[in-house]
Amino acid sequence: MIGKLINRLLQGIVVLFVLYTLTFFLIRALPYGPFQTEKAIPAHVIEKLKTQLGLDQPLHVQYIRPLKNILLEGNLGVSTRLEGRPVNEIMAQAFPVSIHLGIMSMILAILIGLPAGVISAYKKNSMIDYLLMATAMIGLCLPSFVIGPILAEYLGRSKQMFPVMGWDVRQVSTWGLPVFTLSLGYAAYLARLTRSGVLDVLSQDFVRTARAKGVSTVKILVKHCLRGGLIPSAAYIGPAFAGIISGSLVIEAVFQVPGLGRHFIKAIETNDANVIFGIVLLYGALVTLGNIASDFLIAWLNPRSRAQS
Repeated sequence: MIGKLINRLLQGIVVLFVLYTLTFFLIRALPYGPFQTEKAIPAHVIEKLKTQLGLDQPLHVQYIRPLKNILLEGNLGVSTRLEGRPVNEIMAQAFPVSIHLGIMSMILAILIGLPAGVISAYKKNSMIDYLLMATAMIGLCLPSFVIGPILAEYLGRSKQMFPVMGWDVRQVSTWGLPVFTLSLGYAAYLARLTRSGVLDVLSQDFVRTARAKGVSTVKILVKHCLRGGLIPSAAYIGPAFAGIISGSLVIEAVFQVPGLGRHFIKAIETNDANVIFGIVLLYGALVTLGNIASDFLIAWLNPRSRAQS
């Protein structure tokens, strides 16, 4: 297991290196520079800024220097958009908001998706099963940037149940719309995976033997099926959490949540390379850690998988 962990961490480092390289060249491919603003900046000021930021250096130097600063010092540089403000400071302020939104959304997705999948499997081919799976399919088909405005209009403006915009960690009501919007698609997929996993376990020989001995279906579900039936869902939870975190970039923009999403979109609009690097690498690391956590959760749920590791 330790060997597998080390192997996955090394793979993650390679992925982050590739991600850094792709991001570097994509930023350089943007048709506008970091100093193209609504107000014209004098040429001598632009040249001075380029010298300060190292943008007048050869391409390979521009590639290596930020990478060296990140690896040796953990320094992501400064923002060109926010007048030299350190990127580390920007991310330290905004990331807790994004991670809070992501964790709450993941918890809600699990609380909705897993019970819905188990109930659907228990009530297979019933009206409840059809209704739950139809709802899950709708949740899968509608992207969050479509669901968000619909919920904002209905639950926010019409019913006035939640504030339409803004975020205050001390007021739970401000979490409602962004958390619910972000969690729905993942809850739908978890429901379908859980239903499939539980039905697969229910079809096995030991379950038929238990039924022949008179064990109730509910007891079979709780005692025998949940752990094995949740393996497909466990495999999905790690990547899902990473997806929720990265998907929050759009939701934050829709609901004016002061997280990393706002900075990321503004950074792309203004070619603020260091901010883009910081956020992309952070989310890349989260995806890697989410996948590793998912592997260990599967190993815990499935002893055979642990033995093979």
